[in-house]
Amino acid sequence: MSAAEAARHPGTPDHEVLVIGAGFSGIGTAVGLLRAGIEDFLVLDEQDDVGGSWHANRYPGVAVDISAFSYSFAFEPHPAWSRAFPPGEELKAYADHCVDRYGLRSRLRLNSRVVRAGYHESAHLWEVLLADGTALTARFVVCATGWLTRPKTPELAGLDRFAGPVVHTARWDPSLDLRGRRVAVIGTGASAVQLVPEIAPSVQRLDVYQRTPTWVFPKPDLPVPAAVRGVFARAPWTQRAVRFATDTATELSFVIAMIHYRRFPFLVHGGEALSRLYLRRQVRGDRELMDALAPTYRLGCKRPSFAKGYWRAFTRDNVRLVTDPIERITESGVTTADGTERAADVLVLATGFHVLDNLPPFPLSGQGGRELGEFWASERFQTYEGSSVKGFPNLWFIVGPYSFTGGSWFGMIDYQVTHLLRVIGEARRRGATQAAVRPERHDASFAKVLRRQRDTVFADAGCRGTNSYYFDRHGDAPAVRPASTYEAAWRARTFDLDDYRYERVRDASGTTAPGTAEERPTAPVPAPAATTAAAPPEGAPHATA
Repeated sequence: MSAAEAARHPGTPDHEVLVIGAGFSGIGTAVGLLRAGIEDFLVLDEQDDVGGSWHANRYPGVAVDISAFSYSFAFEPHPAWSRAFPPGEELKAYADHCVDRYGLRSRLRLNSRVVRAGYHESAHLWEVLLADGTALTARFVVCATGWLTRPKTPELAGLDRFAGPVVHTARWDPSLDLRGRRVAVIGTGASAVQLVPEIAPSVQRLDVYQRTPTWVFPKPDLPVPAAVRGVFARAPWTQRAVRFATDTATELSFVIAMIHYRRFPFLVHGGEALSRLYLRRQVRGDRELMDALAPTYRLGCKRPSFAKGYWRAFTRDNVRLVTDPIERITESGVTTADGTERAADVLVLATGFHVLDNLPPFPLSGQGGRELGEFWASERFQTYEGSSVKGFPNLWFIVGPYSFTGGSWFGMIDYQVTHLLRVIGEARRRGATQAAVRPERHDASFAKVLRRQRDTVFADAGCRGTNSYYFDRHGDAPAVRPASTYEAAWRARTFDLDDYRYERVRDASGTTAPGTAEERPTAPVPAPAATTAAAPPEGAPHATA
């Protein structure tokens, strides 16, 4: 860094911590910082309100696709869920509740899109540049942007020529009225699974264009009676007991089956049999339709869904499943490879998000000016414990490569926040201004992940051709950490803090401040409290796609 740069970046940053993202990942990080006694932080978000996916996704039928008893913070249980799988507006309201409950409004800076970030090595500071030209500095940065932030628009010839409305599920127009209209839905992922049965009864005709079938399981979306909600409110331990049951069921039925596939293949095969049985019951008697909807890849290779009435919707007279590839979009409809053109008044793109190709979500330069996206592209996605990256000090990801176990979204937030709080706390105790993961420990962590990946379902030949965002161009599956949520939580609480190197910023003479940041203090200092220090890991994969 030049002398001019040093003058612009004195030793005291604008904030000790910048949290990028105000969805549940960012909210959980902010609460964790407060509980650890770290007051000087700011939460940035490009949207105009908090909630992340639950603020942006407002399409018909949007709802949590995992039990809400698990899909919430363990430190802030919510006894008032209306259903086991409540609608999206309840999740957005819960995000608002958490922000207000912990006094985070004054620490938010909304409508603030980050366009790049760079590390100033001699000052041990991150500089974060916003779209409006504002530059903010921070000692530590937490990237809590989530995965479902950048909608994927399919590359279809003629898409820009379509005469009617074109809407992506993640950018839904609430004024759009589909009643009595001919609608074409492109995509059959998690959003389509919720959208299709919701709009099918009211549209004139619904054509659903499928490239890859989805494994679907019954969704026990039962209402929560007022009496039960009252018991949860008066005796919180009852809700914690339900949560433990849903967490454990998720770990056993999906996570363990997926990461220990070579040892317990019958778990995956049993799940496939259950899904096929559900399919047969939903589309009784229509063998052709059943074959078209049935996945041919292994369960777990691609994200499965819980649904209520999705497959049955295709038995309606006004709903058609189209499996021929789309050749082009015309002004009045969709033409498939067999030459058939189907008229449409509205195009709905249920085509998901850029996930791995959106990591990092903005240019991010570390030591030596190396850009993180370039590093991952050339040397494979890799992290230390799913959290930090060598050569990028004072930076942690809540959702990055090998962060998410596949079973517990809120459990992931918990153990990722626990990890970064321990390191920041250690840096504070040592009087250090930089915490950088040691390259050899980073590499050992990545090597362990790759070894474990051989035992997962992702290594099975049945995963080929699934078009799954779990995989990258190297054939790795960095979207999923090959560990249970419980193991990941244990690792976050027990990893050796000396896996990081702690240093103090050099003074004007080029020497470090008195003492050495590598020495531990003689007087013990309590470690910062994790967001759910006494609670078992909680689980809930995915918001909506």
